[in-house]
Amino acid sequence: MSAAATAIRVSRAPGRLGRVAFWVVIVLVGLLLAGLTAAVQSSTDPSREPLDPTSTTASGARALVRVLEQQGTRVDVVDRVDGLDGDALRGATILVDDSAGALDAGVARRLGRSAEHVVLVTTDQAALDALGLDVVAAGPVLGDDTVATTGCAVPAVAAAERITTSGQGYRPPSDGPVPSGTDLCATTGSGDDRVAGIVRTATPGGDVTLVGTTGALRNDTITTAGNAAFALDLLGSGDRLVWYTPTRTSADAAPTIGSLAPSWVPGALLLLGLVAVAAGVWRGRRLGPLVVERMPVVVRASETTEGRARLYARTRDRTHALDTLRLAALRRVGHRLGLPRGAHVDEVVRAAARATGRPDPAVGAVLVGGPTTDDRALRDGAAALDELERAVRAATGAPVPQTSTPRTPHRNRRGARP
Repeated sequence: MSAAATAIRVSRAPGRLGRVAFWVVIVLVGLLLAGLTAAVQSSTDPSREPLDPTSTTASGARALVRVLEQQGTRVDVVDRVDGLDGDALRGATILVDDSAGALDAGVARRLGRSAEHVVLVTTDQAALDALGLDVVAAGPVLGDDTVATTGCAVPAVAAAERITTSGQGYRPPSDGPVPSGTDLCATTGSGDDRVAGIVRTATPGGDVTLVGTTGALRNDTITTAGNAAFALDLLGSGDRLVWYTPTRTSADAAPTIGSLAPSWVPGALLLLGLVAVAAGVWRGRRLGPLVVERMPVVVRASETTEGRARLYARTRDRTHALDTLRLAALRRVGHRLGLPRGAHVDEVVRAAARATGRPDPAVGAVLVGGPTTDDRALRDGAAALDELERAVRAATGAPVPQTSTPRTPHRNRRGARP
């Protein structure tokens, strides 16, 4: 192996090692971030979900569950409804906390037929329709305001007198009249923005109460106004409360796209992702780094200029051609007058005007000008630039080159240049 080849190989090694080290660092950072994310998610207390009956945080409902148990109400927290049909639900109140929107419509209809008292917390329209609630979710209700409820037809709501309205609002569909047999309570807003926080309607098995005022059940606001009285009367009227929280991983949850897809789809997607990554690495290695090659011949500046001129002439882009000449003239004039390379066009124009004794607008018209509409304007603009440069050179004491007529290249018999 020659010394030159050895030197080239040695010079390329540091660059290749640097690229490998860069990608190794990227992979390590990605793995570190993934590990930190997994650690944070695994260490996060799952009881921080809103209205979690086992959570003692502000958004949980552990305080309500403890008071119910102290009053003799048995509270069963479940995430499935298997075995809760018929006699198992007789005399019991079932609270369906479907904040995640995972309740299956078939399960909701089954609960409406078998349970005597259903308390529903959801914004899922499919669950509302399945339980016969002819309302639609109208958006969240923010703030810690309370509203009077003494005139409500729901006994538990009327006995509370005032409850917190924060949570979710509901209204009849298409702003129509209140459906027959449906009671709307804890209303807030006015006009078209008027919404109800509590809705009750009859079901084949008894009744269902839609609770949007979830602020009345939370640990941090349970003691506000009549929230405690409302929650205890609504959920503790029987000897048993079934707190049902549907999850997307349970068997009775609403089907998702992932659950409807065949079992081989996740593996196929993973395989396609790996193939895409492998293809990217393969193509990246095949292309390799950019290499600057020296041209085998020397291209003269005059030939490059003539080639660009032919392109401008072919496209009839006279303005671009003259602008190219103007930019070159600006650089030369600025350099001749001792201005820095980053000097503004106005500075060059003023300096050239002072040196030649011409008005600033006249010099600006030559060095900047406007659009070039025809060949005559192009020739006149080029001649004016040449004349201005000659005047600047004369004003600065530099020798002025003599103009000469361009020589027509000689052609042989076939019309080609020698």
